[in-house]
Amino acid sequence: MELMLDTANLEELKTGMEFYPVDGVTTNPSILKNDLPFDYYAHLKAIKELCGDKRTFHVQLGAENWQDMLEEAREIWEKLGKDVYLKVPVTQDGVKAIKEIKGLGGRVTATCIYHTIQGIMAIHAGADYLAPYCNRMSDKDIDYIDVISQLRELIDRDGYEAKILAASFKNMTQVTQAIYAGAHTVTVQPALLKSALHSPLVTAAAEVFTKDYNRVREGK
Repeated sequence: MELMLDTANLEELKTGMEFYPVDGVTTNPSILKNDLPFDYYAHLKAIKELCGDKRTFHVQLGAENWQDMLEEAREIWEKLGKDVYLKVPVTQDGVKAIKEIKGLGGRVTATCIYHTIQGIMAIHAGADYLAPYCNRMSDKDIDYIDVISQLRELIDRDGYEAKILAASFKNMTQVTQAIYAGAHTVTVQPALLKSALHSPLVTAAAEVFTKDYNRVREGK
């Protein structure tokens, strides 16, 4: 499996990459706006530099129709390089854009997936990653576990190379459920990861071991 950080905050990314086994970074305009003001491409370049050669970087397109998506894709390639994964919403225009971007040798993360059929269309259009929005789906009484399981079964059965990148989490239970449902990848906010690793139960157990360790070392 892969772990990605869902943030555009440079300090969060530096800390997260230092402490966690991070495989990539995902961003979108709603995340980016939290760190305004900044120069858009300068900020994205800074994130990409933190990712280096071993981590993937996923950038959301803001256009709505496929022609503008393609124009934006070319601009991103010019500014950031063609190894960036372009996040494309799976709308009718989005599916067309995925086909066009892949035809030009680009990389795609299909987003805004709420239904299995969206994932199927994205897979067939050539998307590299599929991003179901787990908590948002749950809020709309859509079973994200079932959607992830169905897409994973299709990928494995027919030998597609697409990976499921589960996103939009409210708690770590949703994260682990997505992984066990078949997600290849999860993208998680750093604060959510930190909360799981700093729970009172974990902290209390670690403190007891430290206290007893010191007594053992002292021999009394």
